[in-house]
Amino acid sequence: MKANDVEILVIGAGIAGIATAYFLAVEQKRSRLLIVDEGQPMALTSAQSGENYRNWWPHPTMAAFTDHSTDLMEDIARRTDNRFNMTRRGYFLATRDEKPEELLQQLFAGYGASASRLIRMHEGSGKGYSPPTSADWQTAPDGVDVLLGRELIQKYYPMFDKEVATGLHIRRAGDISGQQLGQYMLETMRPLGVRFQQAKVLGIAKTDRFAVDIIDGGTRQTVKADIIVNAAGPFAAHVAAMHGEKLPILNVLQQKIAFADRNGAVDRRLPFSIDLDGQSLAWSDDEREALAAAPEFARLLEPMPGSIHCRPDGGDHGDWIKLGWAFNHEPSEPVREPELNPHFPEIVLRAASRLQPALRQYLGALPRDRVHYGGYYPMTKENWPLIGAARTPGVFLATALSGFGTMSACAAGDLCARAVVGAPAPSFANVLSLARYQDEALMDELRRSDSRGLL
Repeated sequence: MKANDVEILVIGAGIAGIATAYFLAVEQKRSRLLIVDEGQPMALTSAQSGENYRNWWPHPTMAAFTDHSTDLMEDIARRTDNRFNMTRRGYFLATRDEKPEELLQQLFAGYGASASRLIRMHEGSGKGYSPPTSADWQTAPDGVDVLLGRELIQKYYPMFDKEVATGLHIRRAGDISGQQLGQYMLETMRPLGVRFQQAKVLGIAKTDRFAVDIIDGGTRQTVKADIIVNAAGPFAAHVAAMHGEKLPILNVLQQKIAFADRNGAVDRRLPFSIDLDGQSLAWSDDEREALAAAPEFARLLEPMPGSIHCRPDGGDHGDWIKLGWAFNHEPSEPVREPELNPHFPEIVLRAASRLQPALRQYLGALPRDRVHYGGYYPMTKENWPLIGAARTPGVFLATALSGFGTMSACAAGDLCARAVVGAPAPSFANVLSLARYQDEALMDELRRSDSRGLL
């Protein structure tokens, strides 16, 4: 194809853009395709991913969406001898609430008609419960095990706070190497004619075709395209504005840390563990006085939300762990190198130590082998993605993947590719597009219910 004349231009080389290009090229046989990004492939937010996946959401639409994505990832894992290291020890959601009725209602609602088949309740001895002794995704069970009672949870998870009274073990869940998945897709596409160009998009004009102005190094160019796929992550709204469209997306910066667990505080066989309970962080009097004097940190003295994450990283024989806590709710304008809170590592470590007390040994003594990183959650208010046709004819979206980009990228790419070529799509695809905002009953349901699935 001519260097600057393509059928499809994909803007954004994160995992969503790469997956969309992959399904267009491999499944839909479109070869005149160019991916452009200001940075290298799988950089920016895709490089900051927690690299986890799950198929449970408090709404059956999102559960079906992530199930579809997991199906596609498993298919690639089979064909590549699990090149991207897919594991399946699950997600373990812990709470000290003995009767978390609302949580259980969300659990059953998320699986819909399949709930009676997929949800298993365990009390007493826990007979029938299989702990995640293996990381093999092909032998792991499906569904959810609900563990009820402190003694039962201590039997299988003695490393947890003894007050944890209920545990939800989501079994079709685990982690992958997002970088390896993206690299595999790029390698598969190149022989089919798909190209990548590192360039910044400056403007978009439309007559009979799209004329997209880019700058590559110091050279300005114009790319002619019949179709544009906006997969620009936190910059998707900026790209949309170039062709006169406004997207209902906001960006929220979230942070994580990873460090070498030299003392073995976290069991390598542990599922991705989440403390659902809110808490007040334990500060010394001197620390409380210092925090109170700084307006940007004073909120840390107040009760904080739950959903602190912890998981082993690097497989059974590694020694790194990851901690995350998406407690920030303030939208901000995205930049390529966001400023991180230097106190976050100590903050998240204190919070994670409540569920796993063995982590307290690192308070004030975090290993030098550590990484503090962060990226944006580009999200809609209801925390559902935008996939499919934009309002501008010829433009398609694979964006607003929030904190679930890695786990949903394959489904997002597949659905977007189907929308581009007009191929049949799963029944849930329409409400993951901008079309859902015309469905007043659905939007009213989402406003009234807690179906965002934020953990």
